[in-house]
Amino acid sequence: MSILPDTEFAQRAAELEWILCDADGVLTDGGLYYDRQGHNQLRFDARDGLGIKMAQLAGLKVGVLSGRSSSALERRATELGLESLDMGVRDKHAGLEAFFQRHSTEARRIAFIGDDLPDLVVLQQSGLSFAPSDAAQEVKDAVHRVLENSGGHGAVREMVEILLRARGDWERLASRFTLDG
Repeated sequence: MSILPDTEFAQRAAELEWILCDADGVLTDGGLYYDRQGHNQLRFDARDGLGIKMAQLAGLKVGVLSGRSSSALERRATELGLESLDMGVRDKHAGLEAFFQRHSTEARRIAFIGDDLPDLVVLQQSGLSFAPSDAAQEVKDAVHRVLENSGGHGAVREMVEILLRARGDWERLASRFTLDG
């Protein structure tokens, strides 16, 4: 894909209903950590959590479409109040089609952020697509925007800010955190 002109990007951003995220390498740094009992532990970035909450304040729904299942991801999704959590989705094309049906939405209403080859099919269908800076080159070549931050280190927060600025929502929401807000 190519970079969209600002006016087309803003138009697509205004039509969004959903932000969907891959988990490993997007909401996390992609590392697999295990404790002494063999339980999986994941690292999440608090800035991404704030970005997700700001997207929700702007009226966007946020969900995860992930190939792996994880109790840590389930807990984080609950903490953030995500509107959709699809884990263990091996065929992301089929998973996306099921998502469309379940939530009565369509591809152009979704922004998706992914980092690796299994995400390509979703990225290619989404109204707007993003990749963290450390994504696979094939993914970077396929998205509308490559972000400056890496997966698990504020990439989702950066994407949300770009989207909310394009929609004209950022300044109003960010002002909540100032003395004037």
